[in-house]
Amino acid sequence: MLPDRVITGRDRKKRKSWATFIVTAVILTPLVFAIMAFKISLMPVNDQKAVQITVVVPKSAATSTIAGVLKKSGVIRNASAFRLYARIQDVDGKLKPGSYTMNTAMTVPEVIRDLIKGPPDRITLTVPEGYTVAQIADLLEQKGLSTGAAFNQALNQNWQFSFFKDLPAQKNNLEGYLFPDTYYLGSDSGSEKIVEMMLQNFEQVMERYDYINKAKAKGLTLNEAVTVASMVEREARVESERPRIAGVIYNRLNAGMPLQIDATVQYALGKQKEKLLYKDLEIDSPYNTYKISGLPPGPIANPGWPSLKAAIEPEKNNYFYYCAKPDGSHAFARTLAEHNINVQKYL
Repeated sequence: MLPDRVITGRDRKKRKSWATFIVTAVILTPLVFAIMAFKISLMPVNDQKAVQITVVVPKSAATSTIAGVLKKSGVIRNASAFRLYARIQDVDGKLKPGSYTMNTAMTVPEVIRDLIKGPPDRITLTVPEGYTVAQIADLLEQKGLSTGAAFNQALNQNWQFSFFKDLPAQKNNLEGYLFPDTYYLGSDSGSEKIVEMMLQNFEQVMERYDYINKAKAKGLTLNEAVTVASMVEREARVESERPRIAGVIYNRLNAGMPLQIDATVQYALGKQKEKLLYKDLEIDSPYNTYKISGLPPGPIANPGWPSLKAAIEPEKNNYFYYCAKPDGSHAFARTLAEHNINVQKYL
């Protein structure tokens, strides 16, 4: 039988050293892997092939929003790593909005550098809320950015956006889905890039507010919700009245009443008239809500966010009628008799 081994002070030191090493390794190994993962996340998505990508950074966008746009566009590997790097570099709030041409071979530091510098040779294009496709085409022509023919051709490209799956198969002119906003264009921006930016902006708004699911919760398709929003956009002049007008539209739909919205007749006529005549109300068109029941087949304009919001968050009221006042606001009525009094008073 061997004698018990005597543990010396040297042995204790060795054991303590090994314990310290193991504890240190346990602590440092995840940290090392985290640092390696972070560094990899800053590398290009594909440094072997620089695929050009147009990226639109919205106005007043937070760094987290910008990171999401870049990740979705395929410019960066990881949105969280981008946000962390931006915080480390103290560039939050310094990333400029606009349209950028980036590529898949760019590192995160290179992307940050471009965003701080801002888009090159910016041309500002402001598309007002409620403009129709035809009005946008005219605007681009006036600014020398496109011809009407080139713009119409761009509208009919085979665009691939996630919200398209929720649109009717025959939808092809994109009315209602070109998001009105201020856009910053490069000097080389043509019709296709402008249309792409506007569709991309619309898609971002849909995703940011979970709009399609909220519309479905109200029993609406995306096309129906945007159609209601477009009518609200063309009818409302006072911001606070948008949800109320949306409420009137739904009240009339639920009661089986024709909508009788003048803006739909204007759209059917293809031109804006200061005052509609009785003969105008007889125009044979699926957009003429004086003659059809229910909603027109699609939007009559490109609504901004306040009208889009009103379409899915209408005011609950008992109004079925409204008429315009001289100041642009509306007088609302519950009955036809009340409405006729308002008409006599304000028209």
